[in-house]
Amino acid sequence: MTKTAVVALGGNALTRPGQAGTCEEMLASATEMAASVNEVIEAGWRVVVVHGNGPQVGNLALQQESTSLVPAQPLGMLGAMTQGQLGSLLALAISRLRGPGSAASLVTHVTVDRADPAFGAPTKPIGPFFDRDQAQRLAAERGWSVRPDSGRGYRRVVASPQPTGIVEINAIRALVGAGLLVIAAGGGGIPVDAAVGRPAPRDAPGQSVFPDAVIDKDRAARLLATLIGAQALLLVTAVERVMLDYGTPRQAGLATITADEAASHLAEGQFPPGSMGPKIEAALEFLADGGDLAVITTPALLAKTLAGGGPRCGTRIEKSPSRAGPAR
Repeated sequence: MTKTAVVALGGNALTRPGQAGTCEEMLASATEMAASVNEVIEAGWRVVVVHGNGPQVGNLALQQESTSLVPAQPLGMLGAMTQGQLGSLLALAISRLRGPGSAASLVTHVTVDRADPAFGAPTKPIGPFFDRDQAQRLAAERGWSVRPDSGRGYRRVVASPQPTGIVEINAIRALVGAGLLVIAAGGGGIPVDAAVGRPAPRDAPGQSVFPDAVIDKDRAARLLATLIGAQALLLVTAVERVMLDYGTPRQAGLATITADEAASHLAEGQFPPGSMGPKIEAALEFLADGGDLAVITTPALLAKTLAGGGPRCGTRIEKSPSRAGPAR
């Protein structure tokens, strides 16, 4: 029986630090991502790709707000726009490698709860970096929440509620079963009310079903992987391995560890909420819900790490004990 892997690509993998975010730049990055994903397919796996959209949706929001000639669209609708944009680039890049029509990009709505406390505490960075003065001015002018990000400046932050369901999950299952590479839940999915699809209340027929939010793509990928019964969750990042004591003389990269060990390191505060923490949490939730393996590494090491690791591979998180421990 063919196994299925869900691959989560960050929006920063498509618009890289220092890039302006042109179509040519994003297509070149998508081509590199497609090559890494293709290695996983060639190894015998069916693949579903989930991508982030933080840089792109933030840039689009700036464009929307730069003119009064046409109405600006809500953030959830901008998520739909970036799904089409990035899904197209990834599908074209895959088709160049595997033939026309080998990839299907599916518009995907992901349900959230309007009562999620995340709506009152924005944490998800989107768009470009600003210096402190720019960020404070934009926050005052546009009602944004801003905060420092990665020591590289300030960014706008928006609500990032937990995903509760995927509206098109049956379509995703059907496309995977047909042998296509599926690109779904792009940008974490288009956030919609859990009641989407039901008749609108008579007293508010035009009420927007698009909450002002961006869903974390690792959380969405974890949910999707669980719902389709995937065996592996592959979380692509900019570092080859998860690190313990990062940034200190004692730092060490983790090769293969168990879920219990990962959970222990997380509880010790080894993985900050703004960086590796969400990936570890997604990996642990996936394994707890029946998944076999979670991988965290760079695109170049994705297939090798999935195949079993080795001295030059990324981080594997497994359910049962094996050759666990940090590789120095």
